[in-house]
Amino acid sequence: MEGVDYLAHERKTAQFDVEAMKVVWAGSKHELELSDRMARIVASDPVFRKDNRTMLDRKELFKNTLKKAAHAWKRIHELRLTEEEAGKMRFFIDEPAYVDLHWGMFVPAIKGQGTEEQQKKWLPLAYKMQIIGCYAQTELGHGSNVQGLETTATFDPKTDEFIIHSPTLTSSKWWPGGLGKASTHAVVYARLITDGKDYGIHGFIVQLRSLDDHSPLPGITVGDIGNKFGSGAYNSMDNGVLRFDHVRIPRDQLLMRLSQVTREGKYVQSDVPRQLLYGTMVYVRQTIVADASKALSRATCIATRYSAVRRQFGAQDGGPESPVLDYKTQQNRLFPLIASAYAFRFVGEWLKSLYTDVTQRLQANDFSTLAEAHACTAGLKSLTTSLTADGIEECRKLCGGHGYLSSSGLPELFAVYIPACTYEGDNVVLLLQVARFLVKTVAQLTTGKKPVGTTAYMGNIEHLMQCRCAVKTADDWLNPYAIQEAFEARAVRMAVNCAQNISKAPSQEEGFFNLSADLVEAAVAHCQLIVVTKFIEKLQQNNVGDGVKEQLQVLCNIYALNLLHKHLGDFLVTGTITPKQGALVSEQLRSLYSKLRPNAVALVDAFNYTDHYLGSVLGRYDGNVYPALYEQAWKDPLNESDVPEGYAEYLRPVLKQQVRLARL
Repeated sequence: MEGVDYLAHERKTAQFDVEAMKVVWAGSKHELELSDRMARIVASDPVFRKDNRTMLDRKELFKNTLKKAAHAWKRIHELRLTEEEAGKMRFFIDEPAYVDLHWGMFVPAIKGQGTEEQQKKWLPLAYKMQIIGCYAQTELGHGSNVQGLETTATFDPKTDEFIIHSPTLTSSKWWPGGLGKASTHAVVYARLITDGKDYGIHGFIVQLRSLDDHSPLPGITVGDIGNKFGSGAYNSMDNGVLRFDHVRIPRDQLLMRLSQVTREGKYVQSDVPRQLLYGTMVYVRQTIVADASKALSRATCIATRYSAVRRQFGAQDGGPESPVLDYKTQQNRLFPLIASAYAFRFVGEWLKSLYTDVTQRLQANDFSTLAEAHACTAGLKSLTTSLTADGIEECRKLCGGHGYLSSSGLPELFAVYIPACTYEGDNVVLLLQVARFLVKTVAQLTTGKKPVGTTAYMGNIEHLMQCRCAVKTADDWLNPYAIQEAFEARAVRMAVNCAQNISKAPSQEEGFFNLSADLVEAAVAHCQLIVVTKFIEKLQQNNVGDGVKEQLQVLCNIYALNLLHKHLGDFLVTGTITPKQGALVSEQLRSLYSKLRPNAVALVDAFNYTDHYLGSVLGRYDGNVYPALYEQAWKDPLNESDVPEGYAEYLRPVLKQQVRLARL
């Protein structure tokens, strides 16, 4: 059988309705239909071609990105797309570009931090793309420590202006996407100084380039920071460097929703609570978690289809070799990643509702759940992006040598995705923030304050500190209550252990410093519990039939039990389970992998990705892998001639023994 037949055979073995699972994955029929339509529009447009992206040099790649962004803007207007539809189109174009930061950071910053008057002035220009904006916060010397930023904005009452200045080399803005070559404006974060006093970090709208010829304005040094990791990949984005030499801007370009400076130079805070800024942070991190599920699902789709096509060993009596997907080692590495993609999709859905809840509470000046929501989203951003980055690389390895080819799509996907582990908060720093919140929550339990949201389980601390897992057989691990209790007990015991050890330190800060590695592990345990809980809740809410719920149950159990197996040490050390119960986890996982095996290809088909979006010769829907690999090889510029450039100068002299060798 050819690869086409292999995948057709796999699809026939599916034990559930794939179309119904597509709706579950998409979130609704509306979302599924919208994605279908936008994906087809993009895939059918030759301007959005991307199979040659890794072969372009940096200048060609960037110019091609500008072309795609301009064409997309044109098509959005021609098709009269809504904001939602336009966002989907940009997603399926699948190329990092300045528009990502314009729509994803610049516009939301003005919406969230600008006054009504400022929004009326700037947003129409941004919506029409008459100005292009970026988000200039990170500096050469400071990233995670925002309060350490060095750029200054000093108010001059004589001229009613702020003077934006970069006083040191390390104060250079460094990394903002879209800054290097495209943006005309930026929201610049700087230390607000007036009347000799430093009031900390504030946002300012600053024009960077002329709207006539795009040249940098006086006092502004701006450019691209250079080539980044991988071929193609994130090199389509013009991440920039920016320095200011006493650049003056009008006073009213300080984003003034939360605070302002009067004409006389007096700093005044508004009545709007500063906590409102957290709403934007929750939104951004929710989108990052959603993006994690998309990237991981894409990688697992490629690896699963190729594993079903690829045959190695196992031939008996002249029969066919076995598909790689049949090998237990392949299943043990791949199936938990498929389960993780689904788990992240569902926790991302839940985060959308959390954002809505947080927004409504903030508008009502209710900040009671804000700290928990901040910790939750910080932790989930860290957990999902770290596992997704590692998971994409694992999928590349699962595809063997061919996975290393650019045409597999996996090297570029990895290179594009891994910055997510750093931007919007370094993952380890975020976990330490979560850990601080957990330790504080444990301390408050003695005061009678009830934990809220995803820490509500800590209210049951007496039971969780003493309970013993009741699992006696491998099938007992299929009980969602047994799974959830084990994860709750492990999480609370690790948090309590950290809190107790910190209390023994000479000071709390010294305790936090010395126990930071333990605190990170406690934070991970808490975040894994959140994902497991939300997956279980999704199953309880979902009434789909046609075998879909059964497959979701298998995926949920694989996700949870694989985590339990990987972190067995935590569960054993905390006394949550016994070594025998840990062995039963491994036994049950083997059974679950066997249940998932006939449905593996159908489960990744349910992601509903076009071949254009996947961008992989290994992950083709039709399974026609080897002809596609062979054809793609001949498209490489190196194959434009049979005899390579440089043959006459360098290769022929070696072959003809005409190289002069110096004698020492």
